[in-house]
Amino acid sequence: GHDPSKVFHRKVNKRSLPDYYEVIKEPVALSTLRSKLQNREYTTIRDFVRDCALIPHNAQTYNRPEAGAYQDALVIKGVMEKEFDQLVAENIISAEDAILPDLGEIPPASPRPLEEEEDEEDEEEEDEEEEEGDDSEEDGGKRKRRRGPRSLAAINKREGGSKEDAQKGPETDPRKKRGRPPRVDTPMEARIKIILKGIRKHKNDMGQIMVHQFEKLPDKTAMPEYYHEIKEPIAIEIIKKKQKRKKYQSVDHFMRDINTMFDNAKSYNQDESQIFKDAVLLQAEANKLAEAEKSKPDDEYVMEEGRLPLPNGILHNGELWKVGDWVHIQNPNDVTKPIVAQIYRTWQDSEGQKWVNACWYYRPEQTVHQYEKHFYPDEVVKTGQYRDHHIDEVIDRCFVMFCTRYSRGRPRGLPKDKEVYVCDSRYNEEKHKMNKIKTWASCLPDEVRDKDYEMDLFDGPKRTKKVPTPLLHMLKDDAKETDEIPKARWGADNAPPIVGAVHKGPRDENQSPPPEPTPSPPPQPPPPPPRQTPAVPKYETPNYRRISEMDTRRANTPDQISNPPPSNNNLNQSYNQAQIPQARQRSASPAPIQYNQYASHPASNYSQTQHHGSATSSYRSTQYDTKYPPAPQPYRATAIPGASENSVRPHEIFRLSELANTQIAEEVRQLYQQDEHGNVLFFTAPPVDVLPPTKEGSAVGHSARYLAEKLRRKMALKEKRKAEGLPEDYEEPKPKKATPAVDENLAGQIKETRDKALRTLIDQMQEGTMAIYKSVYGPDWEEGAKLEATRTAQRQAEARKQKAALAESERKRKESETVSLTGTGIYLDDFNPRY
Repeated sequence: GHDPSKVFHRKVNKRSLPDYYEVIKEPVALSTLRSKLQNREYTTIRDFVRDCALIPHNAQTYNRPEAGAYQDALVIKGVMEKEFDQLVAENIISAEDAILPDLGEIPPASPRPLEEEEDEEDEEEEDEEEEEGDDSEEDGGKRKRRRGPRSLAAINKREGGSKEDAQKGPETDPRKKRGRPPRVDTPMEARIKIILKGIRKHKNDMGQIMVHQFEKLPDKTAMPEYYHEIKEPIAIEIIKKKQKRKKYQSVDHFMRDINTMFDNAKSYNQDESQIFKDAVLLQAEANKLAEAEKSKPDDEYVMEEGRLPLPNGILHNGELWKVGDWVHIQNPNDVTKPIVAQIYRTWQDSEGQKWVNACWYYRPEQTVHQYEKHFYPDEVVKTGQYRDHHIDEVIDRCFVMFCTRYSRGRPRGLPKDKEVYVCDSRYNEEKHKMNKIKTWASCLPDEVRDKDYEMDLFDGPKRTKKVPTPLLHMLKDDAKETDEIPKARWGADNAPPIVGAVHKGPRDENQSPPPEPTPSPPPQPPPPPPRQTPAVPKYETPNYRRISEMDTRRANTPDQISNPPPSNNNLNQSYNQAQIPQARQRSASPAPIQYNQYASHPASNYSQTQHHGSATSSYRSTQYDTKYPPAPQPYRATAIPGASENSVRPHEIFRLSELANTQIAEEVRQLYQQDEHGNVLFFTAPPVDVLPPTKEGSAVGHSARYLAEKLRRKMALKEKRKAEGLPEDYEEPKPKKATPAVDENLAGQIKETRDKALRTLIDQMQEGTMAIYKSVYGPDWEEGAKLEATRTAQRQAEARKQKAALAESERKRKESETVSLTGTGIYLDDFNPRY
């Protein structure tokens, strides 16, 4: 059954109801009492009694009398008074201490609208404001929806706002007023709204509106057992959200959720409880209303002004325009800057004309903002302007992406000649503020909020830098922060402003400071002159001779050299000092030279270090002053006679500067090959340890390691065969390949199994479909199945018809653009096939 103490176990979540702590100054819960008792914070019984009295008092102060928490508070208060009286009777506490203190008068609740139609409109507006306000930081933070506020400040704010708007009357500029999409409901949607409105009229014996108890699901932390017992929890709040997002395909589909909600209440609560009785009555009333509405013809649900909704979109100029499409609309103020908008509604008027309602997105130059504001090059901002446009005013398609995805790719399927814009803010035209968008889904129509689009990703994130406002030139030289905010200049009624304005007022709280200019690079010192080094005897080996190619543009007197392979046996050999390059300035690693046949551009800063030996060496470029080491110089050598441009690049040898070389430990340098001055040598190719050729001029053989490993494997295989009693030259038989007959047999078995699995899947799907029809339509499920099949066939026929119309329109368009020419004349058979 229902436990009235569940909602008082813990304090109210501040994120769910942020204004609760503005109304209630001393929040207390049963967990608060338990914590104070464990910590022995109560010094007298009166303090404990006062905290107990605060629990029902706070609930009565914040909630309306008809709310469930208010009624539970009365029950808790009665239980507490009864328990305290029991303690007095047992002489545990005195009668004075058992009296609940007077904590103040309960403020009266704000009156509800008398007309149900106004109540319904207010709720829908609150729903939309909640969805848009989740990511808006207007008025100092998030706006959360809360039913029945008891805060007088909140009540005055809400009522005062409406009176202020009413007093403005015709003086308020309709072009700047926040609008909403018009109501364009299909007959099915109108029936659902009538049923929801009808069940809100009923009140129980205590004067409470019955449906209020079914508005939201219970708190999971307070009532976790509810979700263990109820497998399909649902509430009015969820049903209304599904209805707004066009999730219901029929009235019966909607009634399934309604019946599930009331069945859950009857299953969880006891038969004698008030909520059980309310669920029985409301369920019967809802089914009665549904039957009555389904019996009425669709003609009775025509919208005002004769609007006929077109939920499948509008076919115009060979293209289908539907809700959620991003479009360019004619701008009578500036034909070069069409209006960026998103379609929210599509309908047909009584005269057969087709219309769209679209939400405008302003360009930066159409807004009023602070002069330091920066924008992306293709940025737009969402507005509260929802305007009606004739379908002929739609020019072409475009796309608006949220800032988090704009740099990653482009919408798939969008032609490359269509504009793509980026958006990250909402624009408040009354306050001239731009608020960052936190959830992009709240900016989209209900029909497409759950849908996503595919993207063609870039190779890497596109770096887009914000630029200053395009209206900076409009700022007056004598502008001050205290000046009145200028106004935008308007033109045609159904178009954005001709031009916005900039002001020197303070930046918004969420506006980032302007980026600092990039400082110019410091002047570079002149390169030091090359250091002269004495020549040393060159090192040669008879087997490996590498001669570098000549770079006549970079050397005046090249020498012919031969580079030795790095080998541990030649650690202390000497080299010609002129053949060893100097260390590269501002680089910790040596880099290869640029060859004349490849180097048409400056050399890259990329460098690579080769290590040799069993140990590794490392050093940091910051450990020595990079001003002193001269720039590295590669070897200069004469070219090989007859060498072509496609010949293999020779290997080079590099060394570090003396200062960098001294940073390497002495014991580490001894592990590597060095020159006569003790500088570690770096080679552009790894060492090759090979056996000497058996004959002079013969080919180089395998390495000693490879040959030793090959011999070891041969001996191991010989021992294995000997242990198994097999001859030394025994070879394991190779696996036989499957014959074609075996392959055909296996392929036949696979095909038979696949067909069997497919038939089983189809049978299961048909059984599941029949089960759904039985659960939705009940005894008349066969008729319902036929009805759904008929509707499906109608939708398919309509889709084929639209596809054929699109194909025919495209064919006619191509024919009108094509004229065949033969020579210099046009013949009659180009236009009439009879000739």
